[in-house]
Amino acid sequence: MSSILKAHTIDGRVFEYIDEIKSSGGMKDMYFSPDKKSVLLFFRDQQDQQCLERLQLITGRYRDRIFNQEGGEYWQELFRWPEEVVENDKGQIGIVEPVYQQHFFFDTGSINDDFLDIKGCEKEGKWFASPTNRYKYLDPSERGDWLSYLRISILISRAVRRLHAAGLAHSDLSYKNVLVDPKGGHTCIVDVDGLVVPGKFPPDVAGTPDFFAPEVVKTAHLDKKDPNRKLPSISTDRHALAVLIYMYLFLRHPLRGDKVHDVDDPQRDEDLSMGENSLFVEHAHDTSNRIDKAQVRDSELPWKDTDALPYQIAGPYLADLFERAFITGLHEPSLRPTADEWEHALVKTVDLIQPCQNADCEQKWYVFDNTKSPQCPFCGTKFHGKLPILNLYSNLHDGKFKPDNHRLMVYTGQSLYKWHINRKIIPNERLTTADRLRMGYFIFHNNNWLLVNERMPKLFKVKAGQAKLDPKENQFVGIGESVVLDDGLQLLFGKDEEGSRLAVVQLVAV
Repeated sequence: MSSILKAHTIDGRVFEYIDEIKSSGGMKDMYFSPDKKSVLLFFRDQQDQQCLERLQLITGRYRDRIFNQEGGEYWQELFRWPEEVVENDKGQIGIVEPVYQQHFFFDTGSINDDFLDIKGCEKEGKWFASPTNRYKYLDPSERGDWLSYLRISILISRAVRRLHAAGLAHSDLSYKNVLVDPKGGHTCIVDVDGLVVPGKFPPDVAGTPDFFAPEVVKTAHLDKKDPNRKLPSISTDRHALAVLIYMYLFLRHPLRGDKVHDVDDPQRDEDLSMGENSLFVEHAHDTSNRIDKAQVRDSELPWKDTDALPYQIAGPYLADLFERAFITGLHEPSLRPTADEWEHALVKTVDLIQPCQNADCEQKWYVFDNTKSPQCPFCGTKFHGKLPILNLYSNLHDGKFKPDNHRLMVYTGQSLYKWHINRKIIPNERLTTADRLRMGYFIFHNNNWLLVNERMPKLFKVKAGQAKLDPKENQFVGIGESVVLDDGLQLLFGKDEEGSRLAVVQLVAV
């Protein structure tokens, strides 16, 4: 039986841990506390005073800024954040962290009775970022669907946005340091002890190769003190975040195409491909780095076929950000989308999602492509039936409405929330319990789509086919009542309230 050892904080508090290494990373060994509610991670190498100061700030001031403010409990699941700095009897510096929630461990693991023996292991993001890992190895119960990864990407973007708002950079944002639970739609960012504090603490590591920003790769040969050396920062986090989202949605790397830059030196070729000469595999004008389908294994298709599954299938909001991240901002860090922009675009994209009518479709969902004959890009199933779309407009206080560039797709069970009917309500961690309540829902009944009013005290409908957005004549729709969604119908979600919206129904019939 393993013995119980002790570690101490600077102020003398004692933390016990079981003398058995449960796992080892690049820099630390992990031990469990006796009650298995915490883990202690000790650095194998001696840490200098600067590292100790960094850890004390991360477990002190920076932790307080995020967790000890109003709404701080929201972030508990999105980060595994160090709580204490300790030292053991061997003189090793360590940190104390809470254990992962149970949903971040595989329930079933891999196929064929878990032939990879990963049941009970952590759901490291790499398992979900390639077609081989996700579809060749993982049990179907562990994989999730396309909507799962959109929702997970929202949470990752939100967590990164919170870090950056506090003036911090992760420095090694990658699928190694992001846990993913597609079944439940959960995610958690780990290895927070390496946070970069701009101007005070430089990064300990350069990051994970697939997620290096090009400027980091290009200047990696320079000394860390060289002012021309580019080290991990908020701007390099933005690149890594874009890569993560792209890989979770498309299961391919945005820069790893088939262009060769040096046939004689593989390392130089790698450095050029991911650094100075990096090029988006789906660049519209320069196709020299396309993925050659002839060189792709069958198990990697259709994901590595950029003609079959181009980035545009993610919809207009994400497509724009992918272009900014991997074309205009690839070598211009200041032009990269922020985490906040990713979060907003992903939220609006989820409102564009449509269920595939093929019950056997693995992805189950796809983004409406704004055509009169939509079809699932994953299985090719065409939509049949009536498809209502709500185009949202904002009240400008003078009887006029402006388009919000925001649409809501309708399907059975689709819900209407406060952030759909009022642009002042933002769907993020600040939502109150009341703001999270469903305001209405959609059903298909007697060959008509209906919106059922659950909690909207000021819902009005305007005559269908009216030429202008001028809802002067309207009909009240009471709570508990429903309204048929005819083409051209206008729905007013309030009269003169600040932020109230108008929806214009567009009906696609196929």
